[in-house]
Amino acid sequence: MTRQNSFQAIEWTDSGLLLLDQRCLPHEQHYLCLQDAVSVAEAIRDMVVRGAPAIGITAAYAVVLSARQHLEHNPDNWQARVQQDVKKLAAARPTAVNLVWALQRMQQRLARSEAEPAACLLEEARQIHEADIEANHRMGGYGANLINKGDSVLTHCNAGALATGGYGTALGVIRSAWAAGKLVNVYAGETRPWLQGARLTAWELLQDDIPVTLVTDSASAFLMQGGKVQWVITGADRVAANGDVINKIGTYSLALACRYHGVKMMVAAPLSTLDMAMPDGQQVAIEQRPTDEILKFSGHALAAAGATAWNPVFDVTPASLVDYLVTEAGIVAAPDREKLAELHDQAPVGHSSSQNS
Repeated sequence: MTRQNSFQAIEWTDSGLLLLDQRCLPHEQHYLCLQDAVSVAEAIRDMVVRGAPAIGITAAYAVVLSARQHLEHNPDNWQARVQQDVKKLAAARPTAVNLVWALQRMQQRLARSEAEPAACLLEEARQIHEADIEANHRMGGYGANLINKGDSVLTHCNAGALATGGYGTALGVIRSAWAAGKLVNVYAGETRPWLQGARLTAWELLQDDIPVTLVTDSASAFLMQGGKVQWVITGADRVAANGDVINKIGTYSLALACRYHGVKMMVAAPLSTLDMAMPDGQQVAIEQRPTDEILKFSGHALAAAGATAWNPVFDVTPASLVDYLVTEAGIVAAPDREKLAELHDQAPVGHSSSQNS
């Protein structure tokens, strides 16, 4: 596979599925070898792997593990057992539409009742993985073409090779623009409470010798006010039919600050992230994670005893605040319902999101 980054976060082996445990970064590069779908669902839920495309790819490989396990131990009803595992995987991180999209792809392949089903499912999972990497490279090129020489960018959370099959969505654009000699500075918001920007994006860019400057999330608007960035570039966990973007909490506030300060807002997301069955972002159920992620850090209390917390993982950025949506099929300026419907209709079979997701 063509990656053009110096590490692999997801790798299939004969022994099982290797996942780079992102909870241990940046201090330790530790891989888990998972051999059953239930363990993969737990890894997705526990943030061993995160990022919408990466979650979808990981779940696809988990279906292969499920088929191998149940073909060996439950040959008479193995398909029913696989379907049970698929339900567990789908419930692991429900906001990311790529998860359901990838599982639907695997179920469609499973339904063909081919000889050697585990091998056929592995072929499908590898196709999903390879297609994501290729899509990221195309997005990187398209997005980099929008950037002027001498520009600086700010990114949020981690939308790189760690969050995808390889290369990255938002970081794919940044990688391509950096390679073209266009960027002066790359800023990364630290991204509370999991610090994906500080722990993951900074680590990933430095692995590929791209200098990065961290800023606190609350400093982003002041950075824009000083004219230090011309672009904010993020990924997306889901894009609704009207162009609303569901992404890591904090994306909405960045988009508002961008509009006020005249900074361009670019969202880089594969076609598999488009959810044409979701009319707008307000209809999406936003995942809530445990309050201890805010009240504590590494097991130590940060807040005053008795304080409570609100911990939504994602927010909704209205389409009207997005200047450019970049996909592997091209650039959509000022995305709206009509433009996304046209993009969806023109997308190659197997690359667009399901109408039933």
